[in-house]
Amino acid sequence: MSMMYEGNGIVSKTSRLYQAGERVAVLLPLALPGAYDYRVPADLQIEDGAFVEVPLGSRRLLGAVWGPGEGDVDEGRLREILGRCDAPPLQPTARRFVDWVAAYTVQPRGAVLRMIMSVPEALRPARTVPVYALPDRPCGGASEMPTPRPHRPTAARSRVLAVLADGRARTAAELTDEAGVSSGVVGSMAAAGLIAKAARCETAREDPLGVLPPGPVLSVEQAQAADRLRAALAEGFSVTLVDGVPGSGKTEVYFEAIAAALAAGGQVLVLLPEIALGAQWLARFRARFGADPHAWHSELGRAERRRTWRRVAEGSARVVVGARSALFLPFARLSLIVIDEEHDASYKQEDGVPYNARDMAVVRARLGNIPVCLVSATPSLETVVNVRAGRYGSVLLPARHGGRAMPAVELIDLRRDRPSRGAWLAPSTRAAIGANLDEGAQALLFLNRRGYAPLTLCRACGHRLACAWCSAWLVEHRLAGRMLCHHCGHAAPLVNTCPACGAAETLAACGPGVERLAEEVAGTFPDARVCLATSDTLPGPAATAELVRRMEAREIDIVIGTQIIAKGYHFPHLTLVVVVDADLGLAGGDLRAGERTFQLLYQAAGRAGRGDRPGRALVQTTMPHHPAMTALASGARDRFLAAEEAGRREAEMPPYGRLAALIVSGADPVAVEAAASALADSAPNGDGVRVFGPAPAPLALLRGRHRRRLLLHAGRAVAVPPLVRRWLAATRMPGGVRVQVDIDPYSFL
Repeated sequence: MSMMYEGNGIVSKTSRLYQAGERVAVLLPLALPGAYDYRVPADLQIEDGAFVEVPLGSRRLLGAVWGPGEGDVDEGRLREILGRCDAPPLQPTARRFVDWVAAYTVQPRGAVLRMIMSVPEALRPARTVPVYALPDRPCGGASEMPTPRPHRPTAARSRVLAVLADGRARTAAELTDEAGVSSGVVGSMAAAGLIAKAARCETAREDPLGVLPPGPVLSVEQAQAADRLRAALAEGFSVTLVDGVPGSGKTEVYFEAIAAALAAGGQVLVLLPEIALGAQWLARFRARFGADPHAWHSELGRAERRRTWRRVAEGSARVVVGARSALFLPFARLSLIVIDEEHDASYKQEDGVPYNARDMAVVRARLGNIPVCLVSATPSLETVVNVRAGRYGSVLLPARHGGRAMPAVELIDLRRDRPSRGAWLAPSTRAAIGANLDEGAQALLFLNRRGYAPLTLCRACGHRLACAWCSAWLVEHRLAGRMLCHHCGHAAPLVNTCPACGAAETLAACGPGVERLAEEVAGTFPDARVCLATSDTLPGPAATAELVRRMEAREIDIVIGTQIIAKGYHFPHLTLVVVVDADLGLAGGDLRAGERTFQLLYQAAGRAGRGDRPGRALVQTTMPHHPAMTALASGARDRFLAAEEAGRREAEMPPYGRLAALIVSGADPVAVEAAASALADSAPNGDGVRVFGPAPAPLALLRGRHRRRLLLHAGRAVAVPPLVRRWLAATRMPGGVRVQVDIDPYSFL
């Protein structure tokens, strides 16, 4: 622990400085009801937001100073702060954000702080790493500069000198990568005095986004939209929807806003619904800005997470692109937030602290008085209603860039155009795929179901292979040679004998997954080069980037994938999209089922025809008259949304009503049932509030815990979070039972 943080001097003018002996509140990243009081020791001065180490029982924990102490602990029992972390303090906006999210989601503040303090090692003193620069260019720290010796110029050495000519110091790894040389070349040049070696803090990084190259020439509509977003940067808080069809250039438009924010010295956060989207996005960013942004996602190693967290807190990470958790990074000077594919359901976190990153990003922007940009070809109904009410602004990009046409969408009625027995592609679909291959074009077959088959049953006794820890069927993953639960991750080997009746060779795979579809495609088109694109086959950005390279190099004829490939990608040679089972998302009681189905299928269809050749989308369905299907075929998005909105308004469902789900869970089903009944007895019914349940959750057993659900429905004017807090406070819960609160639930499992 250092006495004071000696970084870049980022200290808020509104932070209070506490002197030795004063009492301060320290919030710990634990699911605790509030902060604990500690005394500032004699050798410290500490301001609000400072990260500190404190004792808690026999443990030493890291936390953040949250203001003056207000507890009732006697002075004689008050324990002292052990030390201050060598890290920038948490800014006032971030602290207000923690308080707001905790209050809204009905979660402990410490649980929200834990999302910000997700990399505890980033609060420890940073290490130093060796960097190299030209002898006449400073590279930070004390340089090791031997007397230059005569040397023989080589092509490798010349490349190193050319890379360093821009004056930016680099590590050996960066030099070997950029110059295409071995580490031995770098070492020999340093020993010969051709380059200077110095020590630099591992988190320090010169900003590669200093001088921005000019952007591309925009169309009239794109330029007008970009002007609107640039103007918003000077107007404080605002929300603007960029509403454009697939291929209309929405990304280039908000890139212009990013360039303006960077020119003004601010930081930018771009959220993507799935990090797999980042492969092509990163290439486009690099082409536009000449450098990579900082990435934040689950595939990063601990060292890279540590460096990125520190750089964000110090302000040297100018642009961060990441998954929803990036919203909780400790930005020093955030000036713009962009939410790409703002409608996507993956922005909703279900576990831990349940929150919707899109909605919380709007809150974060309002607290920081900065603009937020929402981007989508199929905006959510909530966003559309906010635009119509004047709470959000909007810019419209109604046509594809370069005058390209949207793909024609054709519904394939599987009741009439039936696949053959054991097959999943209709005869007309097979013919279209064959014709597309004959033309030398690529096709995407979209089926939002991983694995080989979603269900395996015994033909002798009817037994279905189920997860031992969840009320869910095991999914056969034939390529991996295992049965897998998609809810808890439980895996079991493939078997040939029924575990219930002992019969051999009686287990049958039911229904199609992408692996089974690939088997059918390989049998029908044996000469086609087929690739699977799922979270199983694309575990991270590197694998996704390789898929993009192969598609662009035309090394793949047919890509078969789940929703991971259905949005955000630009494949210029892909002209045919086939939705194999369009009805899949319409099952169940999800109030957003129709909207989600339309959004996903519209995005999938939008992958076709983005190059010079026109595109076509075939949608296989048994419900061709469903409003989502007719809207897809006719392109009547706004009419479909209007019908969805009318139904929600009549039922007083979001955005015309409020919902909160309470999930009661535990290992003992009797205790869970008793706790759920107690909650029902104390439920706040009346005055525009209704509580339904308790009832078994659709996943009544999840990860070994039995589950019951209660659903609170209220009018728009009802303040639901404080109502739920009072409800929980009035109900005594038995030991071993947990109540998870989900304000504005998206999942009803």
